[in-house]
Amino acid sequence: MDAVRDLTSSGKSFVKDGQQFMNKCTKPDQKEYLQICRAVAIGFAMMGGIGYLVKLIHIPINNILVGGA
Repeated sequence: MDAVRDLTSSGKSFVKDGQQFMNKCTKPDQKEYLQICRAVAIGFAMMGGIGYLVKLIHIPINNILVGGA
């Protein structure tokens, strides 16, 4: 019986915490939204640049190791 009580109490606390979280969440305003978009765009550009540089370095090294095949 205690196991059932523990299971239901943990479920209730999870739902309560979830409701509190959803009540605290707010929709971002335009300034905050643009800031998030800029951060994501910069992240994409940086990861793309790093990937490009790795590929740029990897191709000649691979050709040297494989023998130009």
